[in-house]
Amino acid sequence: MSRLATHLGGVRAAVAACLLTLVALPGAAQQAAPGAAAQRITPSFKDADITQVIEAVGAATGRNIIIDPRVRAQVTMLSSTPMSPDAFYEAFLALLQVHGFVAVPSGNVTKIIPDANARQVPGNDLPGRVSATSDEIVTQVVAVRNVSAAQLVPILRPLIPQYGHLAAYPSANILIISDRANNVNRMLRIIQRIDQASDADIEVVALQNASAAEVVRTMTALTQAQAQAEGGSPQMRVVADDRSNSVLLSGEKSQRLRARTLIAYLDTPLANGGDTRVRYLRYADAEKIATKLKEQITGAAAGPPAAQGAQAIADRSTIIWAEPETNALVITAPPKTMNSLMTVIDSLDIRRAQVLVEAIIVEVTADKSAELGVNWLIDGTNEDRAVGGFIEPVGGVSIVDLARAADDPSTLTAVPRGTTIGIGRLGDTGINFAAVIRALRGDSDTNIIATPSIVTMDNQEAQIKVAQEVPFVTGQFTNTGGNNNGAVNPFQTITRQEVGTILKITPQINEGDSVMLKIEQESSSIAGTSSGAVDLITNKRTINTNVLIEDGGTIVLGGLIQDTQTSGEQRVPFLGRIPILGEAFRTRSAKKNKTNLMVFIQPRILRDGVATTFETNQKYNYIRDQQRRSGPRGEVLPLLPGIQKQVLPELPVPPVPAAPAPDAGRSTPQGLPQGSGPPGGSSAPGGTPSGAAGPAPAPAPAPAPARSQDVPR
Repeated sequence: MSRLATHLGGVRAAVAACLLTLVALPGAAQQAAPGAAAQRITPSFKDADITQVIEAVGAATGRNIIIDPRVRAQVTMLSSTPMSPDAFYEAFLALLQVHGFVAVPSGNVTKIIPDANARQVPGNDLPGRVSATSDEIVTQVVAVRNVSAAQLVPILRPLIPQYGHLAAYPSANILIISDRANNVNRMLRIIQRIDQASDADIEVVALQNASAAEVVRTMTALTQAQAQAEGGSPQMRVVADDRSNSVLLSGEKSQRLRARTLIAYLDTPLANGGDTRVRYLRYADAEKIATKLKEQITGAAAGPPAAQGAQAIADRSTIIWAEPETNALVITAPPKTMNSLMTVIDSLDIRRAQVLVEAIIVEVTADKSAELGVNWLIDGTNEDRAVGGFIEPVGGVSIVDLARAADDPSTLTAVPRGTTIGIGRLGDTGINFAAVIRALRGDSDTNIIATPSIVTMDNQEAQIKVAQEVPFVTGQFTNTGGNNNGAVNPFQTITRQEVGTILKITPQINEGDSVMLKIEQESSSIAGTSSGAVDLITNKRTINTNVLIEDGGTIVLGGLIQDTQTSGEQRVPFLGRIPILGEAFRTRSAKKNKTNLMVFIQPRILRDGVATTFETNQKYNYIRDQQRRSGPRGEVLPLLPGIQKQVLPELPVPPVPAAPAPDAGRSTPQGLPQGSGPPGGSSAPGGTPSGAAGPAPAPAPAPAPARSQDVPR
């Protein structure tokens, strides 16, 4: 079968060659004759070996052709109309391009090689004219005049096939292109279209009213947005010259014309006239802000030496003063300084968040004490007998005190506590004796819960005191003689100290929902007994600390857990240790004190009016509920008939302001920024300034049900 296919291929090639020869021979004969018509060729190759076509091309064009051994292919070349030898050669070059080969002329010889090696073989180098239809390999050097040759390489590289060559020589700003003539011709036309002289120029626009830096900032933001929308079109450069207050433009003529129109619009004088503005503050203190702004201007004037001249001029022409009655700032400054000051004011005059801080002070104390003892006394002086006894106070009372009270009741200043069992004899004759057994047991429990709460703004110190002014004696003396005619004048000096609960706190809201708290907490009280002291005794608990806690969380600041146990015994040596009998010669006492003290803190961030209203309603309703529950109930016979118990009224629902008029947002005076109207001016119902369409405040949340526990959350 292979032999048959080879034979048939040879037959087809021979037939095609015969057909080409038959067409060409008459033409050749006519060409030999003087004045004969040009030779015409009608190729007809179908699945022929490429060497057959190369031989026919060489015979028709008279070229000497050398074939590379790697040139192997079965090709088809058909034409329905006759063509000239030059046209036949151009069609042959196109056939080679289709099959990945190229014809490279070298003197009188044409080489047929694979196109992968075309860039390494000299071809038609630097021709005066590059054909737009030829497929021959051409190398051309292109001088670029207006743009950078290196920037054109990545743009033109995708248009060059793999076997072609494209490179830039930056020093001479030229491009080297090696490819087929028709593609090189296309590259030359593209480069010619790109390599156009720009009409970019630099213009200086002097400003009369606006600040050059502010105008440049506005135009830069606008041009960047346009460039992104247009997909990276050439941008116009805009630079500000602060010294001359001018704007420098660099770009195309049409861009510069649009920029000049925009600058002329921005450089219009303010409608309110002059460089003076009145800025009404909403949240900040005008007097404090005025002082800080003056420091800002003074510090800017003391900047680098290169900028001191312009800054000093701006400082001398800048006047800032505060009007406390309307909480307003009056500023006179150049446009650039005015814009800078307004930016600072916008950042400072903001609503600060508030913090509700609740402290919980819990103190649980348990005291237990017990005393047991026997006192006895024998007096035998009337009978010349011995006198003796065991006297030791039990519960602060001794048998001597009781005996004296039995003889003279006026000496008894206080009723003895506890159980007292006594027996004895008191007479003028005989032996007198007395014996007393005293036993005491005391238990006391204390449960103190204090919940001071306070609301303050962020970074603002706040303090709450729930205390009493208690006098303490600090000194005393007696004054005699002088103008008092010898009378004695006792004199005491006292000082008053606060005893109670004192909470001082400074919150700082961090990024997120955490709060840093600087806390000074003091809880003091007067001790129940002052035995052994010259004056009152106060119990004081103080905590000074800094903590970090999440919004709504609870943290323990500190505390004290103390357990004290004391026991004592008074006895007669040796006799007091005798079992059972020794109880008559000794007294015993025991005391145990246990204290649990803890201080907790819980902050809540109130970021807006809704959160503030909710917390207020919660505490308000709790107090109102406690008032309603307090006092006697169901009295059959009221002591004050017709008088009702005072209770807090229900919280009113804040009114919702009516919707603003459609043109309310345009009623602000010209030149005055929106929302900066005077707080004391005419206002619409609900407190909204006239002409400022503020949002309607959210209605107050429903009153929270009062809790039954004693401590509000």
